[in-house]
Amino acid sequence: MNVRVAGDPRPAGLSSPLAVAECAVASVSACLDAAAELAHARSGRRPEVVLDTAHVAAAMRSEALLRDPAGRGIDGFAPLSRLWPAADGWVRTHANYPWHRTALLAALGVGDGPDDEVQARLAEAVGARPAAEVERLVYEAGGLAVAARTQEQWRADGPATDASPLVSIVPAGAGPPMPRPGPLPASGLRVLDLTRVIAGPVGTRMLGALGADVLRVDDPGRPELPLHAVDGVIGKASTLLDASTGPGREALHRLVAGADVVVTGYRPGALRRLGLEPDQIAEEHPGTVVATLSAWGTAGEWGRRRGFDSLVQIATGIGWAATADGARPGALPCQLLDHASGYLLAGGVLTALARRARTGEVAHVSVSLNRTARWLLDQGVRADVRDGEPDPDAFRVALGDGWSGISPPGQLDGRALSWPGLPPAYGRSPAAWRDA
Repeated sequence: MNVRVAGDPRPAGLSSPLAVAECAVASVSACLDAAAELAHARSGRRPEVVLDTAHVAAAMRSEALLRDPAGRGIDGFAPLSRLWPAADGWVRTHANYPWHRTALLAALGVGDGPDDEVQARLAEAVGARPAAEVERLVYEAGGLAVAARTQEQWRADGPATDASPLVSIVPAGAGPPMPRPGPLPASGLRVLDLTRVIAGPVGTRMLGALGADVLRVDDPGRPELPLHAVDGVIGKASTLLDASTGPGREALHRLVAGADVVVTGYRPGALRRLGLEPDQIAEEHPGTVVATLSAWGTAGEWGRRRGFDSLVQIATGIGWAATADGARPGALPCQLLDHASGYLLAGGVLTALARRARTGEVAHVSVSLNRTARWLLDQGVRADVRDGEPDPDAFRVALGDGWSGISPPGQLDGRALSWPGLPPAYGRSPAAWRDA
């Protein structure tokens, strides 16, 4: 890897008994290395790449360090998204979106109401059941809940990941000639972003910082949460399309037809009704690089389930590996699975684009939070946990409209990367490519 890494290899702010800092730095380094390789494939010259580890530590907590015009942060978790003691262990729920909250309560027979009252009733309902039963009931109802497992229990219960690559890149036909190179590795390339909630948006916004024209599409019937309506559209344009209608679906496929890359972050199979699974895109829109991000991978029952970083941490054994007292599962110091997977996904896309530049071949790139968790756990547990807090403002930049956040990590040829298209404007762009 031809990236010069500067700073403490275990920077402040990523302290953990697991190799959080090392995996964070490695994932961003891999992305920047792939960007340099794409630049070389397109222009014949490889830029010099430098990465500050303290910048990585800030970037890994970007959503927590986002600030509104009054200098306030936005809480990333709703009151019902938390750990609960079950009859025989622990359960982690995720109910940030209203439809997930509704499914969670319905699954356990709990009526809605004020948060404090609902929390008490939900605690009683979870505490009366085994953790595995809570997990099953909630998923069957369309909600999100996982039982806390050890690594050994997850190896027995979860989808196998040991033989799968951390970033899968599978050939998927031939693509058109690349556009002429520009000032950044991905200049002139179009990326259609069909992702939500940290991991996918982190990857696509990094592609934007590296020169790509990124357009995010959301369903107006499932509006984004306040945090992600800002953090998730940094460095890109954002539009709303109702693909359940004929005109909306036609407009979406026009965008796919004009894209060099399509990135999706929905559970496997969820986009088949729209003709946007990888095999469907390969058939209807040949020559497109498709990148897919999932929580659990694509195998078996888990491959059909929804999931988020906090859930994957608890299900895979990370919670028990990070426990402070052995009695309650712990958590990582950042949403590492989201952020590392996002940078790895962007790196896979850049690698696929470099192959297209050199050979004309396109590919299907895939990453899962579950496989990233396995990568982290494979580094082992250590006793020498280092404390320390980073300077939260060292890499802060103005995002526009009074908001501020963390700049993209990395320098190319001595110039720091920056976010294009500021300020973030959720859903306000036309459903069209800028230069179409």
